[in-house]
Amino acid sequence: MSVHPSGYYAWKAKPHSPRAREDQRLLGQIKQAWLESGCVYGYRKVHDDLQALGERCGKHRVARLMKQESLRSQTGYHRRPGHYSGRPAVVAPNHLQRQFNVDAPNKAWVTDITYIRTHEGWLYLAVVLDLFSRQVIGWSMQSRINRELVLNALLMAVWRRQPTQEVLVHSDQGSQFSSYDWQDFLKAHRLVPSMSRRGNCHDNAVAESFFQLLKRERIKRKTYHDREEARRDIFDYIELFYNPKRRHGSANGLSPVEFERQYFQRLKSV
Repeated sequence: MSVHPSGYYAWKAKPHSPRAREDQRLLGQIKQAWLESGCVYGYRKVHDDLQALGERCGKHRVARLMKQESLRSQTGYHRRPGHYSGRPAVVAPNHLQRQFNVDAPNKAWVTDITYIRTHEGWLYLAVVLDLFSRQVIGWSMQSRINRELVLNALLMAVWRRQPTQEVLVHSDQGSQFSSYDWQDFLKAHRLVPSMSRRGNCHDNAVAESFFQLLKRERIKRKTYHDREEARRDIFDYIELFYNPKRRHGSANGLSPVEFERQYFQRLKSV
């Protein structure tokens, strides 16, 4: 390589610069934050984690160090092309009208169902999210997609939140959400139904977004041998990572639990 041996050994014996030593120390913190996210965070959220720990560094420096170590965010699926419109619901109008940003908890919830493949067969997951913080406040998993699946998720949400005022509950036009049992439960608990237009996933974009995160950050990289294994892993994602830890841009870079905690703390200080 046309390098004199004495020059090579002199370079090898030279200590690292303070900047290089600081990069090495910072890289350890970056790897820890990335691993704790389940290897799904990109440089922006890793940078937020470092800031929360009191580290003072730029996000571009974090991006450079992550690229150097091949630490990448988990990429998602491509949305299918097509025209998204649809007829209004007959059972309930679309009260939500894509107003996904609300100013307080327990004003508007969204719910939906997704499918998880296992070697034992399909596992169906129903969730209820609070639009204020994007927190999953109710969930249910079963081997059958029926009314009981969605009612159990909504029952958990009501039991956890115990709303004292009317709450808007938005869903698609699936038969589970159009059933008499669902409508009776809503009336009994002062919940106001709202439904997307038929075939329009954008009317329920927040629930769809959660399912996309779940599949991109956890399910995409797993092969479940049976439904019980899938249940345990999805429980871990929702209750041990997504709600208490995962940062959201819509929640000022905070996790859903922390975003609500700070909201109620501000109310007490007023």
